[in-house]
Amino acid sequence: MTQISVIGSGVEHKTRAEEVGRLLAEHGATVVCGGLGEVMAAAARGAKSAGGTTIGILPGESRAEANEWIDHAVVTGIGHARNLAVVASGDAVIAVGGRWGTLAEIGFARALGRYVVILEPGLEVEGVPRAGTPEEAVKLALAGIK
Repeated sequence: MTQISVIGSGVEHKTRAEEVGRLLAEHGATVVCGGLGEVMAAAARGAKSAGGTTIGILPGESRAEANEWIDHAVVTGIGHARNLAVVASGDAVIAVGGRWGTLAEIGFARALGRYVVILEPGLEVEGVPRAGTPEEAVKLALAGIK
């Protein structure tokens, strides 16, 4: 089964993240995320609205930290270092919004050879393809899987 990691942050990006999650589920992909709020919760909520499966890679020590749309919670107890596990668990990565943690995840993903798509408006990272819509982001991510 295909797993796509959805990364990012920012409440202003929740609508687009939810659409990404829904579209991924409609294409049969499992959504992997950090399992917490904002973009992570929105992507998981979107996936669940379309009958999809979600995995949350949590930074803390309790499954109770996971948002309500996570099916499978992975408790790491390693804080921000879990960002590596989030992107390593995806066959491709879609970035929605974000700040420093998202930038680190993009770097990890590229170092691991994962295909990354940045959904507009997003971080400026040289050499990483950009998508103007959630539909385009999902299409590019699924096409980019090796």
